[in-house]
Formats: sequence, C-alpha cells, structure tokens
Amino acid sequence: MDWKVLLNSGESHQKNTDRSVFDRDFDRIIFSHPFRKLQDKTQVHPLPEHDFVHNRLTHSLEVSSVGRSLGRSVGAVILQRHPELEPYFNANDFGLITASASLAHDIGNPPFGHSGEDAISDYFVTNKDILESDFTEQQWFDLINFEGNAQGFRLLNKSGYQGLRLTKPTLAAFTKYPRPSKVADQFKPRRSQKKYGFYHSEAEIFDSLAKDLQLHQLADAQWCRHPLAFLVEAADDICYHIIDLEDGCNLGLISHQDTVDLYEQVIGSKFDAAKLSTIKSKAEQISLLRAMSIGELIKQSVEHFLANEEGILSGDYDISLTDDIRATSALEEIKNVSVQKIYRAQHVVEIEAAGFNVLNGLLESFVPAVLTKTKMSKKQSVAFRLLPEDLKAEIEASDDQYTALRALLDYISGLTDSNAMSLYRKLMGISLPSMR
Repeated sequence: MDWKVLLNSGESHQKNTDRSVFDRDFDRIIFSHPFRKLQDKTQVHPLPEHDFVHNRLTHSLEVSSVGRSLGRSVGAVILQRHPELEPYFNANDFGLITASASLAHDIGNPPFGHSGEDAISDYFVTNKDILESDFTEQQWFDLINFEGNAQGFRLLNKSGYQGLRLTKPTLAAFTKYPRPSKVADQFKPRRSQKKYGFYHSEAEIFDSLAKDLQLHQLADAQWCRHPLAFLVEAADDICYHIIDLEDGCNLGLISHQDTVDLYEQVIGSKFDAAKLSTIKSKAEQISLLRAMSIGELIKQSVEHFLANEEGILSGDYDISLTDDIRATSALEEIKNVSVQKIYRAQHVVEIEAAGFNVLNGLLESFVPAVLTKTKMSKKQSVAFRLLPEDLKAEIEASDDQYTALRALLDYISGLTDSNAMSLYRKLMGISLPSMR
C-alpha cells in the first residue's frame, strides 16, 4: 500500500490551509447526533453516582486525544521517510485522521455496552426458526452477530444524519475489521479479521472505499487494514486498559496499592516512589500514574508502528500494537485484574442482566410489527405507532425485510441507556406517561 493513495481524500488538499478536509471530518463527528448520545451510554459502570467515572462520551474523547498524539508522532517520521508526501500532507493530517476515527470508534455501540450487542444478537438466534428464512445467508449472519463496529460504519455513511460525508481515509482508519460478517475462515487468525466491520447493506460502500485507497485484498470482500487503523485500535486499547483501572480504583473495586503496582509495571524505570509520596491525595497519585502510563504506551506504540511500517504497508503485519510492545505483559496483568475485579463487579453484572431484558423486550415488541407480512394485529399496530415518524417512513419505504429491519436496529441501538429503559417501562406497562 502507498501512503499518498492511503491519505487521498478525493478532494483538493492544501496542507497549510487553516481548516483541512480532515479537520472537517473531526468537526462533523463531534457535532453529530449519534456522537452526542454517547453521553448517556454505558462504558463499564452505568449511571454512576461518581462524577469521575467514564461514560462512552468521555471515553471517546480521551481515545481521540491519544489517537491524535499517536497519529502526529507517526506522521512526523513518515514524512521524513517519504519526502514525496511533503507537498501534500503534514503530521497534523495523520493526527486528525486518527483522532477523527478514534472519536467515532464507539458511535455504533448500543445501550448497556457489550451486553447490548449480545442481547440484540441473542434475540435473532432465539427466533431463528421463524425468522431465518426471510433473509439471505449474509443478511442473517449480520443479524445474529450484531456488531458495534459495523453499526458505526453504517451510521457514518447513512444519509439521514446531517451531512457527515467523511473522507475515505477517515472511514478506512475507523474500520478495524475490514470484512463482512460471513467470510471464509482461513484468515480469521489475523487480528483484522477477528470481527467484522460492515454490514451487507454497506458492502458496496466499503468495496469502493477499499479500491480507491488500494487497500491490500486478502480474498473476496476481505482486506488488510488501513495502516492508521492500527493506531486507532492502540488508542482504544491504551485508554480502556489504563483508565478503566483508574475508575476501578476510584470506585474502591481495586486497592490503591494494587493500582500503583500495576501502573508501575507499565511506567518502568520512570516510576519514582519518593516523588509519588509527596502527593498527599491518593486520587491525584493515581491520576499522575495514569498520565505517565498513557505517555509511555504512546511512546512504545509509535516506536513499534514505525519499526514495522514496511510490514504494515505490505499487509504482512497484523497484530494489535499493544499486544506486541515492551509493556504487553503489564497490560495483560491489568486486563486480568480488571476482568476479575471490575468487569465482573456485582453492579456491572446486574446492569448487564437488566440490559438483556430491556433490549429483548424492545425487540419482541417492535420486530414483529416491522416484519409482519399481513395485516398487523392491534398489539403490533400500537407498537408500530410508538416509533418516530421518520423511522416509520423509512421502514414503509424499504424494499425488503432486511432493509426495514436495519432501520429498526438503527433506532434501537441508537437509544441511550435512559431512553431504552423509559421506552421499555412504557411498553411493559411498568410506568405510564404523565398528563401534561
């Protein structure tokens, strides 16, 4: 793959303009309706009483900040190595593409975190006998394997959202898993083929994007990643490892000393216990170590990316950067502790269980109303009338069952945690709307 082609936005690009096309990508994402909804979507600890615990919005902003640093640092060296790029691009372009893709990386996640994805998939698995025959094999694989990454790609390309129309480099950097849901198995050991990145409904869009950027093709409908997707993945990995640990400590799920010890493993020789002891606030101690850990991981990830540039461009390198750096064993220890003490904490599991019931209840109410091939029952008719007017129009204008169902899943997966809970209560008769 060639950097000049990989960075080609398809528009006139002047590297010294005050606002480039990549600045425009960033601005369009941050002002978009789907991005704004992330403020009420679960990261790990849902509906927290503590103002220092992260939700999807704060997580996405932090991942974007780390992504910008990774992109700029890599870009500065890439431009030195490839002087032919200098007339067209600067290091900030690398940073903006990575920051924009990082900003949007969770935009397709449904309510209640990963349990929300599982709940949507489980509904279709459970109802396989009555639903599967209505869809092609590829469409059915999309439904029984709901994927937040593919949903995000769909939202970023959906014309109903006001004018996102992002550049192809940003869309490609966003796509960590450049394949559809149903593929040949021989490439699945590759990191980029672990999950999928676009639905059947957006397959042609990604195919066109991949051809224009000349992404290396592995097989039919399977490609190597855009190189900057490795940096987007690293930014996410760095933040969720390091910041989830900070949240766990602040919530009392992990002891202060255990947290310090885990951060020390990442920081290495720069860790200074004497200096740390001069900070009286334990929360501030953890905040400092978190910042130092992120800085160290950015440094190691940049070095490793640049050392493997040739393999990344050829498609031979296909490992998560944070799985292949000096701090990998330290990150693995943090992950193991986090799984045991944070991700399986009682309140987290309780919310996951509630999320399963909420999303399953919404799907049980709305899917039959959307897919009915005959006259709706009264119950289905009432459920259908509860849907937003623009969504009902989109469903009624759909050419087939899959398209109609994708529109419904856009709505349900786009609900915030609070919206989903409120709608579920109304549908189940748990609460009634107040008179105004």
